[in-house]
Amino acid sequence: MSAVTEQTLETYGIENWGADYFGINRKGHLIVRAPENENLTADVKEIIDDLSKRGINTPILLRFPQLLFGQIRKLQSAFNKAIREFDYNGKHLCVYPMKVNQNRAVIEEYLREGSRYNFGLEAGSKAELYAAVGLEQSADSLLVLNGFKDRDFVELAFASAQSGKNVVIVIEKLSELEHTIKLAEEITTENPDARLPMVGVRVKLYSKGSGKWEKSGGEAAKFGLTTTEILEVIRRLQESGRIEMLKLLHFHIGSQLTDIKRIKNAMKEAARTYSKIRQMGIAIEYLDVGGGMAVDYDGSKTSFESSANYNAQEFANDVIYVIKNVCDDENVPHPTIIQESGRYLSAYHAVLVTNIQDEIETVVEDIADPIKINVDDPQVVRELFDLRETITGKNYREYYHDALENREELFTMFNLGLISLEDKGKGEVLFWDVCEKADHFAQQKKYVSEEFDDLRRLMCAKYLANFSVFRSIPDNWALEQLFPIIPIHKLNKKPTEYATLCDVTCDSDGIVDKFVDLHDVKPVLELHKLNKNEPYYLAMMLVGAYQEVMGNNHNLFGVPHEAHIHIGEDGHIIKKVIYGDTLGDAVKSARFDAVQLHDQFRRTVMKRIKDGKLSTKEGNQLIEFYENQVESYTYLSPNNGSPKE
Repeated sequence: MSAVTEQTLETYGIENWGADYFGINRKGHLIVRAPENENLTADVKEIIDDLSKRGINTPILLRFPQLLFGQIRKLQSAFNKAIREFDYNGKHLCVYPMKVNQNRAVIEEYLREGSRYNFGLEAGSKAELYAAVGLEQSADSLLVLNGFKDRDFVELAFASAQSGKNVVIVIEKLSELEHTIKLAEEITTENPDARLPMVGVRVKLYSKGSGKWEKSGGEAAKFGLTTTEILEVIRRLQESGRIEMLKLLHFHIGSQLTDIKRIKNAMKEAARTYSKIRQMGIAIEYLDVGGGMAVDYDGSKTSFESSANYNAQEFANDVIYVIKNVCDDENVPHPTIIQESGRYLSAYHAVLVTNIQDEIETVVEDIADPIKINVDDPQVVRELFDLRETITGKNYREYYHDALENREELFTMFNLGLISLEDKGKGEVLFWDVCEKADHFAQQKKYVSEEFDDLRRLMCAKYLANFSVFRSIPDNWALEQLFPIIPIHKLNKKPTEYATLCDVTCDSDGIVDKFVDLHDVKPVLELHKLNKNEPYYLAMMLVGAYQEVMGNNHNLFGVPHEAHIHIGEDGHIIKKVIYGDTLGDAVKSARFDAVQLHDQFRRTVMKRIKDGKLSTKEGNQLIEFYENQVESYTYLSPNNGSPKE
C-alpha cells in the first residue's frame, strides 16, 4: 500500500468506523469486504460504472446484505461468548425493530440469517404488525409488540398468535390491558384451547441513557409504566385468572447509547425489577433490554454523540454479568434476554453513492483577464492590489486585517455611489486573493489561530452533490448526526481541496458541513479537485438505519435507485435493481394525478394553437415532451464531471 493510500485511510478514518467491512484497493477505489471472507471484495466504483452502463445513474443506494449477516453473527457471537464465560443459565434472542428500516428486502434478509438464531421481529404500529404477520419467522422466535395500542391493534395481535406466532403484547397503558383481557375471555369462551399472545410490561426506569435520545429513559419518559401501574397490571391479571400470560419485562432507555456506564445502571435496575416480580410467584421468562446499542459513526470510540465507548463484546459482557449477579443475589432464575439493537444490525449494510454535479462559487474569482491597476482606480482598490502583491509569511496576519478594513470601505463607497460596479468587482477579487494567500501562510504554522480556521471554513469549496439531505440522510439535518463520507475513487491521490456539500434542494438547510474526525468534528472535508468531463463520486456510509424510513419528499425529490449487491469470488454481482421515483411517482406522493396534469397541459397548449400562438407541430411536440417527463428520475442528470477545468 502506498504512502498516499495510507494517508487516505487516516484522512477518512476508514479503519476507525468501518468495522473491517471497508477498505481501499490498489486502484484507489473504495471496496466492501465480505464478512465471511475478507479476501472477497467488491469495488464500489466498478459497481457504479456497471450500473451507469445500464442507464442507472446516481444517486444510488447500494445494499450489501452480507454486511447485515455479518452484524447478526457478531451480535450473537458476542452474547454466546458472554453466556459461556459467566455461566449464565438463560439464552439470548434478538427482535429487529421494524421502525429502524421497514424496507421489505432488509427485513427478509435479516430473517433469512437471523432465523438461524431464532431472531424475531418487533413492531410498533398496526401497519408494522400487519407486515410482520405475513412474514415467515422461525418457530422459536418472538414477535414483540411495542407502542400504543387500540382494540384493533390488540385484536390483530391475537390473530397473529392464533396463526402460530409467539406474540408478546407489551403493555404501555392500562387501557391496553383491558382490551387484552376482554379479547382473551371472548376467544377462550369459544375455544378453551385457543393459542393466546403473551403479555409484557414496559417499566419506566429511573435510569437514563446517554446521547441525543437520553430523554427516552427516566421518570419523564414518554413510554413505560410506573411501579404502581405494574403492580396494578399484575393485580388485574391475577383477578381475571390470566396471570400466566405475563411473560416479559421490557425497558428502553434510548437509541445510540454512547456510554456503557449508563447501560449498566439501567441493567441493574431492570434486573432488580424482574427479580422482585419473580419472587411474587409470577413465572416471567423474558427480560427485554430494549435497543440502543450504538454505532461508532466517527470511529473515535468515545461517549461522543456519534460514537460509543464500547464494542459488541463489552456490551454483551456487561449485560450478561450485571443481570446474572442481580438474579443470583435475589435467588431467581436467569431470564432469556431479548435485545432490539436494530441500528447496530442494519447501519453498515447500506451505502448511498452520489455524484458531484458542480462547484458553487462563494469566493469571488476573476473570470476574465488578470486584474490590472491604473491611476484612475479608487484608492481602496489600489491598496487591496498592493496587499495582494506584498503579503508574506511574516506579515500575513496584519495584511489580512488591513484587507478586511478595505473591504468594508469598498462596500461603503459603493453604497454611497462613489465607485462604479466595475470598481467594486475588481476590489472583491483582490480581497479574496489576499484571503487565499493569508490562509496559505496561516496553515503552514504549527498553531493556527481561530480566525484563520473561520477563514478556511468561509473560503472552502462548496460541492453540489446530486442528492437530498432530507431524503437520504435526514438525521444529519434534523439531529446533526454524523455519517462518514468518502470518495469512491482517487483514494490513491492526495485530496487538495477543502469542501462542504450542498444538496440539490431549494433549501439553505440542505448542506453537510460537519464531518467525522477521530479527535473532533471537521467543518470541511478533504476532497479532490473537479476536472472537466470526469465524474466525481462520493459515498455516504452507514446509512442503513433510520435514514430511508425517516426521509421525506422535500422539493419532491423521491426515493433514489437501489441496487442489491452480492460479494463473490469474482467481485460484485448485481442481484437486483429497484428503480427510484419518477416525476410521476413524486407528484403522486403529493396527491397530484399525472393523467389530470397531462389533460390540463394539453388543453392549455391546444388553446394556444387555436389562438395562433403555436403551430400544430410545435404544440404536439410540447405535449409529447411534457408527458414523457412523467418517467424521468427526480434527481439531476449526470453532466460527466464539472464544467470547470
